[in-house]
Amino acid sequence: MILALETSCDDTCAAVVTSAGEIRSSVISSQGVHDRFGGVVPEIASRHHLELIGDVVDDALSQAGGSLPDVDLVGVTRGPGLVAALLVGVATAKGLAAAYELPLAPVDHLHGHVAAAFLAPEPFEPPFLSLVASGGHTLLARVLDRGAEFEVIGQTLDDAAGEAFDKGARLLGLGYPGGPALERLARDGDPGAFRFPAGERMAGVDFSFAGLKTALLYRVRDLGAEEAERRRADLAASYQRAIVESLALRVERALVRTGLERLSVGGGVAANGAVRDRMASLGVELHVPARELCTDNAAMIASAARFVAALPYPEYLDLDVYATGERILMAR
Repeated sequence: MILALETSCDDTCAAVVTSAGEIRSSVISSQGVHDRFGGVVPEIASRHHLELIGDVVDDALSQAGGSLPDVDLVGVTRGPGLVAALLVGVATAKGLAAAYELPLAPVDHLHGHVAAAFLAPEPFEPPFLSLVASGGHTLLARVLDRGAEFEVIGQTLDDAAGEAFDKGARLLGLGYPGGPALERLARDGDPGAFRFPAGERMAGVDFSFAGLKTALLYRVRDLGAEEAERRRADLAASYQRAIVESLALRVERALVRTGLERLSVGGGVAANGAVRDRMASLGVELHVPARELCTDNAAMIASAARFVAALPYPEYLDLDVYATGERILMAR
């Protein structure tokens, strides 16, 4: 039985997963204190992780019908993410593992999003192309096995897709988190009402969303406050369409480049209905996890923990965290 922890941002998560990938429990405690700031405040997030992590772990073990003596392996997100938040999860995982001299598996958050595809009851087996699109990361990877050494063939040059959603929502006066709020508003709008750039002129499979955000800013300014408010739904729908098409265009190019005909989509942006529908239209075998496995969760970390080298006690006691994803991004 694997107990995993995930605290890379503002969700305090714990899960229990079997070695076969069966989810016995997955507990996610979302912090509702960041909306007033329009984004996650790292210090506040880490303090709330400290308050919540014990209860979240207890809840996950209870729901799984087990206790710490039943655990065979502890997995934890080591990075990338907010350093202060990651430290809470790693320190907790070290303490839990050391108490019973259990092995500990340090997991990269991006590998976790890829490994969500490996969970039961319908694991998606490599090889496949993986699109990971979240608030902090957007990348395309060629996945040939279940390990962490997948080949990144495209990544964002500036803002991530989820960040583009959040910033666009803020420009339209919506709440935080912005992605779900913008998606809800877009359902009432016309996606063809405004033309926003989807990076069509960019060659290759790298992403860029900074210019799209700026285009929305200028369009809102040009319309004026009253007209922009009246047409918020059209703006949201058109802006969302540009993000979706930017993702789809590069996925199509990557499928051609790699010769792969199977696609897995993960990360918080994969919970967006328009993204899911667009990827389903590409004509390849598609796997998209359940929405609760797209956003940050510990079940995906437990899934990845099965395929990384676990550290025996006491070798992990000096394990550190890292803020960026440089350690997992292989040379293209």
